Amino acid sequence: MNTSSILKLSSAVLLSASALFAIAATEPIAAQSATKPAPTDAAVTATKKIGVSIPAADHGWTAGVVWWAKECAKLHPEIEWTIATAETPEKQVSDIETLMAKKVDALVILATESAPITPVAEEAHNRGILVVNVDRGFLKPVADIFIEGDNKAFGRKSAEFMVSKLGGKGKATGNIIVLEGIPCTVNTDRVTAALEVFKAEPGIKIVGQQAANWNRQKALEVTETLLQKAGKVTAIWASDDDMALGAEQALIEKGVDGVWILGGAGMKDIIKRVMNKDPMFPGNVTYPPSMIATGMELAAGVLSGGKREEKMRYMPQHLMIDVDLVTPENAAKYYFPNSVY
Repeated sequence: MNTSSILKLSSAVLLSASALFAIAATEPIAAQSATKPAPTDAAVTATKKIGVSIPAADHGWTAGVVWWAKECAKLHPEIEWTIATAETPEKQVSDIETLMAKKVDALVILATESAPITPVAEEAHNRGILVVNVDRGFLKPVADIFIEGDNKAFGRKSAEFMVSKLGGKGKATGNIIVLEGIPCTVNTDRVTAALEVFKAEPGIKIVGQQAANWNRQKALEVTETLLQKAGKVTAIWASDDDMALGAEQALIEKGVDGVWILGGAGMKDIIKRVMNKDPMFPGNVTYPPSMIATGMELAAGVLSGGKREEKMRYMPQHLMIDVDLVTPENAAKYYFPNSVY
């Protein structure tokens, strides 16, 4: 993927920009209507079809993704949307093949896992379908536009926060359990960046590390196993709020006191506890599920009014959304009680 044009923007700014982009794309036609007949090119006038392929709502963050996708589709009744959710990579591959058979003009894909979805995404790209990849990157540069959160910053900022809480740079001490997510570029970037920070601290030891797939029940089971093997544990780097809640349940069931957890992604229940200075959750890191709507808005904007190739000349190929560290001092800014997530 060409990263020369990486932009660090908030999801809200991206949505606003893409909406303005879509409006701007149609203004020349309206302005010329008084002197020239409206375009009759079928490629311009035909209803555009956009397929959205995303993971099923198997945990809080993906539930947020599904919700935002449906909300965004409501904003564009002029587009024929198909939103397909998949529990497994195999199901997602089948969904994407079905969408291609329906002759969609664009695909917005948030992969269940990076590796198994890359070949079918490449096939779509080779067929000339506009491919917008969101969050979990493909293993080959086959997307026309790639939108992601800054997962390296996610890992680094979260680990640095833990180091500061454990005594500060060069002085930190503690035994940490690391919970990983689903095998994909998101997990790799987060974990690699976090471990680099931890390994620079001689007083910090990783006493357990295992994948819990961003799933609360799996995190409960994995944490129980790691607690038995690890002995004394100071803190848990959970990298996701669903896994953080699973880890908390394991601590409760095992009767383990004094261990705190750092999750991530900004679940409202966790943000509320950070805001209330709950010692179990001293901080968090943002990662908005609304980025799926950003991808949908950009796909709609590129296709609106035709001239796709001309628009793609100045469309950034890689958009990166910044992540923020949440602490009790700023948590109110990130607390949205009416949010689905």
